[in-house]
Amino acid sequence: MPDHALLQVTDRGLYCEAGDFFIDPWRPVERAVITHAHSDHARRGHSQMLCAPDGVEVLRSRMLPGAVIDPLPYGEPVDHRGVQISLAPAGHILGSAQVRVEFRGEVWVVSGDYKLSPDPTCRPFEPVRCHTFITECTFGLPIYHWAPQAQIANELNAWWRRNREAGRHTVVFAYALGKSQRLLAAVDPTIGPIVCHGAVERVNDEYRSGGISLPPTQRVTDFGPGELAGGGALVIAPPSAVGTPWLRRFQPCETAFASGWMLVRGSRRRRGVDRGLVLSDHADWPGLLAAIEATGCQRVLATHGHTSVLVRYLRERGWEADSLHTEFVGERDDLEVDTPELPVGTAVAEEPA
Repeated sequence: MPDHALLQVTDRGLYCEAGDFFIDPWRPVERAVITHAHSDHARRGHSQMLCAPDGVEVLRSRMLPGAVIDPLPYGEPVDHRGVQISLAPAGHILGSAQVRVEFRGEVWVVSGDYKLSPDPTCRPFEPVRCHTFITECTFGLPIYHWAPQAQIANELNAWWRRNREAGRHTVVFAYALGKSQRLLAAVDPTIGPIVCHGAVERVNDEYRSGGISLPPTQRVTDFGPGELAGGGALVIAPPSAVGTPWLRRFQPCETAFASGWMLVRGSRRRRGVDRGLVLSDHADWPGLLAAIEATGCQRVLATHGHTSVLVRYLRERGWEADSLHTEFVGERDDLEVDTPELPVGTAVAEEPA
């Protein structure tokens, strides 16, 4: 980016010099605006943080005790040293937001992570008009097109029903924050009991406290000896549960991994699961292009993912576009940083999803 840019990448993160604040910094800073609570965007150690109101409690549970977190309602600007800061829903997870920064008539928007597809567990993406749009592009290749969520839900419910009839459990590995709750909101709870790993269940509690409707779920400790022997449960667990004693309780079972990467057959093989559920909390290729178009921006800066492909595509169609190096990682096929089974109340960092 040019030296006069409103936002600059520094060794601590994306910085607004005019307002003296950072957006999703990856090193501790004095003032930070946080787009959402996944750990590649919400690092610990900042003195003051600003985020969307529905993301406060999810974020607080992942910060150090006593962290100062102030809510900023969507669409309500706050002035900081002459810079106007406001938030708009990003549709990624509960409390996810885009950050609009305006200074002397110039408007930049930082997307954070986002998706355009409907999701009952968070507020939908709202495009924001701007001059410069900093967009994620985790799935920035034309091969990535997501099926409607209703189709994925029907496939999951049918598979679960078949497994129940065959006396098997149905185990789905999904990131604990965001993806698991989206899956829960899509399933038919009349098929059988739903069991959640402790890391997932803690986030479920936070979502329910935030007014998100989820079906009844149970922990494995809610079942007596032998009660799970007949199969039939839907089990939601983070990827780190693979191969653990916790998972061995659910035999026999069939397994799946929920991720946009499951569109690629090699990812399913590497995960060693019976099937892949193609479900992502990030925009697919058409979603990225639609979001960029809706901003009316003149310049696009693409970060994490297949930035070079998106940048080349946009340049060929008249946009000023470039890649922007950050420490954000998006949804990773090879990431193994999920939360272990910890005692209730333990503060844990969350994995990107």
